[in-house]
Amino acid sequence: MSDEDDTQLEEGEEEEEQEPVECKLTEQVCGDSLALLCKIGNGLSHAYVKMDLHGKSLTDISIISAFVHVRYLDLSDNKLDSLSPLSSLTHLLTLKADNNRLTTAALPQMPYLQRASFQNNNITTTEGISHPLLEVLNLNNNQIAEAKFDTEALRKLSVLEIRGNQLTSTAGLGLPKLQRLYLGENMITQICDLDKCIALKILHLRGNGETTNQLETLDGFSKNMVALQYLNLRGTKISALKPEIKKIKCLPMLRGLILKDTPVAKEEEYRIEVIMNIRNLERLDKDIFTDEERQEAQELYRQREEEGKLSENNPEGAMFLD
Repeated sequence: MSDEDDTQLEEGEEEEEQEPVECKLTEQVCGDSLALLCKIGNGLSHAYVKMDLHGKSLTDISIISAFVHVRYLDLSDNKLDSLSPLSSLTHLLTLKADNNRLTTAALPQMPYLQRASFQNNNITTTEGISHPLLEVLNLNNNQIAEAKFDTEALRKLSVLEIRGNQLTSTAGLGLPKLQRLYLGENMITQICDLDKCIALKILHLRGNGETTNQLETLDGFSKNMVALQYLNLRGTKISALKPEIKKIKCLPMLRGLILKDTPVAKEEEYRIEVIMNIRNLERLDKDIFTDEERQEAQELYRQREEEGKLSENNPEGAMFLD
């Protein structure tokens, strides 16, 4: 056999691997996957409410629609391209559908669903996620370019992980009950709508220093973000320390800030400049500020304040000030 034939055979094998062999979920497999016997309905009947179907190479789960009492469902590590059979599982509390071939996470409204994970799929949209009790949502490593969440329906959502997607801004993420938001490894260049996140405590915007989250400015932060305590901007493109750091002075509860691997982190007196502007900050790049650093920042502040007064009396000398 020639090298060309070998190459064609290898390419054919690759194509064949991309097309999953049909694998239907059976009643027998469902039965073997059930666990956790609980009371249902009026408490006089019982049913198994936990079903673990991860890693079974499933392509068709149509039969699952008959298991209406399932509350905890794991469908991870299969080859599913649709979750439509889950529409009858209205008692679901948790759903894991990681590592499949889904292009959407849309489902009919699940009245009791509290946790859902769809990471490592091919999801391109956030539309159709409207579960009123949903608290934790994981959409990491998909292909979402724009966030279009139903903020009215998702009134309980407190943790959103949407790392490793294609978001270019934070538009559409103004969820008022959100407490933790993870946006690392996207393509974000603009902050907006986060002024609506009045309960947000943790915000991750980490880039890789090259192609992801190339933020250059810190416009978009607001005094309305009264709960924000931790902000991770590692690996972004923030390059002007003094003007940009002033834009997050409005965050009254900020205690931890990460600017490691950004251009500003290389500036002289970087830590002093930051603590001078954000007095309540406790850690920068995970290192606690020392008493000596705080004292130095205080002295520099007083020095600049005096220079500022001098410049008011002598405007022509202002050009010599920093």
